[in-house]
Amino acid sequence: MGRPRRSSVQTAVEKEEIPEEVTKKRGRAVEKVEESGEKDDQIVERPPSKRGKKSELPLAKKLKLEFRHSRGYGHVLTVGQGDTGQLGLGEDIMEKTRCGLVSGIVDAVDLAAGGMHTAVLDSEGRVWTFGCNDEGSLGRLVDEEGECFKPEKVELPGKIVQISSGDSHTAALSETGQVFIWGTFRDSSGPIGLAEPMSIQKLPVQVMAGEDVVRISSGSDHLVLLTSEGELYSMGNGEQGQLGRVAEMFAHRGGRRGLDFLLNPGQIKVKPSLGRCFSQVWAGSYNTVALTNTGQVVVMGLNNYSQMGVVGSLTFFMPELSSDLSKEKWDCVAMGQHHTLGLASGKVVALGRSEYGMLGLGDGTGDAAIPTSVPGISGPCCEVACGSTVSYAVTETGDCFAWGMGTNGQLGTGNEEDLWSATKVGGKQLEGRIVIAVSSGGQHTVLIAKDK
Repeated sequence: MGRPRRSSVQTAVEKEEIPEEVTKKRGRAVEKVEESGEKDDQIVERPPSKRGKKSELPLAKKLKLEFRHSRGYGHVLTVGQGDTGQLGLGEDIMEKTRCGLVSGIVDAVDLAAGGMHTAVLDSEGRVWTFGCNDEGSLGRLVDEEGECFKPEKVELPGKIVQISSGDSHTAALSETGQVFIWGTFRDSSGPIGLAEPMSIQKLPVQVMAGEDVVRISSGSDHLVLLTSEGELYSMGNGEQGQLGRVAEMFAHRGGRRGLDFLLNPGQIKVKPSLGRCFSQVWAGSYNTVALTNTGQVVVMGLNNYSQMGVVGSLTFFMPELSSDLSKEKWDCVAMGQHHTLGLASGKVVALGRSEYGMLGLGDGTGDAAIPTSVPGISGPCCEVACGSTVSYAVTETGDCFAWGMGTNGQLGTGNEEDLWSATKVGGKQLEGRIVIAVSSGGQHTVLIAKDK
């Protein structure tokens, strides 16, 4: 298979044409972009597509959203490949097979590993980024390449309480329900833009202005947003059906409807029999999984290895009921390229493709079409995470277990061997510390560990 692909008040926006050198990198053909004509200092607010009546924004309500978990804060540790600075360990460290300590960030509470970049949230609600910035995923201007190899703050209004990252984009949710994004989405032909077609956003831009958003989640090249009213919106690449609202005939660059159809947040709807609103949502590489108010789990996106818990269908362009996933009350769901992890009542299950051991079901085991318990994890868990071809689980006592493809060293074992069973991550930087959060990208993994 080889190395996986890169797998998230008002703000001024810098717009940039996608340069010729970007259109050529990694051999992807990309159309030449055109300038949108908007000025660099223009304030951009992107209302949801169905709500044109909200041209005058109401006063921001103080929702006082909280951080996504209450396990405290700690140090940032990184492991895996870091040739574009995504490890945050400086220009001299291009890879780590044991966790390394990132300096410069105090009291980290959350993190999001993108394809080749990293975002970290601290206890003050500030966002820090490092890694590849050729498509704006850091959300800050970088004068020299060396500035990508160390954490620096992203200028955002107010306190941020949640972050997410994809291949080349990052998103942030404030305590007042405002959403800010930067970078670009990509499809099979190259960059498609973010808030505007074919325009890289190098600085944060607000989307869904006028709506109270309570949760965000990023796939590789799409973003889903859940509002306080239980409405679910999606934006970005829809080629694998992950947007849950775009028919196959419009999936590639919006078809005759154009890219605006994909990049304007559009509402995902389900049949009334499945529920009238949503209570939770998770995005993965090419998938979206959502929980309705009636407790039903609906899935959207790629299902070529039955990773969505539905047998016999390759792709879902519209929400589809997953009877198998609906049997559990999920605390967390994470998705890689072709596999899924679920966490319910402290128990970890896996389904989908088994190659490289990413299901953690034992050496030589085959694919799993239904949720299957992952053995070898000591104690109930509080979090699961997936990279492209790797898996992680964090126990309530602070141990982190890893399994899957070892080629990039991101399992933290000190070598590059694949792991077919859950194995506890160790190393000097974890001595005397407990893990409280983990996130994995295309070739690197990030953890937060606090002192005992």
